[in-house]
Amino acid sequence: MRMLNQFKINNKIKKSHILLFGSFLVFIGVIAISWNYFLKMREEVYSDMKISMMDVDTNTGKESKVASEVPVANNVPVEQKPEENIKHYEVDYSKYLGVLEIPKIGLKRGFYNTDSRYNNIQYNVTLVSGSDLPDVVNGNLILMAHSGDAYISFFAYLYKLNIGDYAYVTYNGVKYQYQIVNIYNVPKTGLVKIERNHSRTTLTMITCTKNNNYSQTIYIAELIN
Repeated sequence: MRMLNQFKINNKIKKSHILLFGSFLVFIGVIAISWNYFLKMREEVYSDMKISMMDVDTNTGKESKVASEVPVANNVPVEQKPEENIKHYEVDYSKYLGVLEIPKIGLKRGFYNTDSRYNNIQYNVTLVSGSDLPDVVNGNLILMAHSGDAYISFFAYLYKLNIGDYAYVTYNGVKYQYQIVNIYNVPKTGLVKIERNHSRTTLTMITCTKNNNYSQTIYIAELIN
C-alpha cells in the first residue's frame, strides 16, 4: 500500500512537471510570435517613408530627382499614447529651422535643418534633403511625417484637408501662407512623383494614405502670400 501511494505521488509530481514545462513552452511560443509580429509591423512603419522623389513639372512634363532616402532611426520604438495621457507644455519654437502650421487640423510642429540629427521621420516632421526653403522663388519645400496612431504620427490628420485649405510655414521670422491646390495618391514603390507647377513657389507634404497600406498621399500647396 505504501509503495502504491508513493507511486501515485511520484506520478502526480511528474504530471505537474510536464504541465509546468508545457506552459513554459507555450509562454515562449507566444513571446516569439508576438516579437516577430512586432518586428514585422515595426519594419513596415519604418519602411513607409524610405523613398526617393522625382519632381515633375506639370507644364512641361520634365522630371528631375530632388531627394534621396529620408533618414530613419532603427532604435526608436513606435508607441501608442492615448490623448488623455499626453502632457501639454509650452514649446520653444525658436530652436527649429521653421514651423509648419495647419489650423484646420490643429497642427503646429517645428522642423529642423537637413544636417540635424533630429531631422528624422522617427522624431519630427522631416525636411527632405534636396528641397528648397520658403524664401526660394519657385522652389519646393518638401516635408514628410508619419500618419497613423503612433506618437510620431504628426501628419495623422492630413486626410481631413481639402483643396483650398491653408497651411503656413514660419521661416526666418517671416510667415508664408500656402493654399492646397492638389491632393493625389501614389503607390508605395519606393519612388514618389511630385507633380507641381515649377513657376509657383510650393509646399509639398507627404504621408501614408489613411486606411491604405499600399499608397502614400501627396499634398501640393502653392504660396499665395
